[in-house]
Amino acid sequence: MRNKRASALAFTLVELLVSIAIIAVLASLLMPTLGRSKESGRAAFCQGNLHQIGIALQIYVDDNKNIMPSMIDYNQNVAPTDQTNINILLAPQLASTNVLCCPSDNQQLFQLTGSSYSWNNLVNGQNADHLQVMHLSLAMTKIPLVFDKATFHALLGTNHAQNYLYADGHIKNLLIISGSQ
Repeated sequence: MRNKRASALAFTLVELLVSIAIIAVLASLLMPTLGRSKESGRAAFCQGNLHQIGIALQIYVDDNKNIMPSMIDYNQNVAPTDQTNINILLAPQLASTNVLCCPSDNQQLFQLTGSSYSWNNLVNGQNADHLQVMHLSLAMTKIPLVFDKATFHALLGTNHAQNYLYADGHIKNLLIISGSQ
């Protein structure tokens, strides 16, 4: 009697395999979502870094008679020059230069160049209130100052692959081109 009851309550091998297959399918459906969620968190952290860089830039500009810094963006293809990189020039204004490291920097650009972020050298040495890009006066909302060196956040889609800090201080993960939002 006891043996019949125990076998009635037990799973068969087929039932167990079907249960495992269902769990595996559900897990495979959740993995991409979890990856995007994790990347969304990293992108938000990156935007926080850009916000801190924006504050450091504002302090620099205030201390230098409203003149933007003159910096060059070091990358693997450009040899250092007499111009200063962002990690050197803004170090006094930043609490830590680790702010210049994007958490999604999987190319090790921070370790190689001192920053995961690029500087828009088209605004070097200009008056911060009257910025021009290639002799065009654009709205401050249209001029990116600092941005990701690469498409670090590609998991979020092509429109959200890079974060940008604009001259008016707002941060967006989509480059605003004149005439578009």
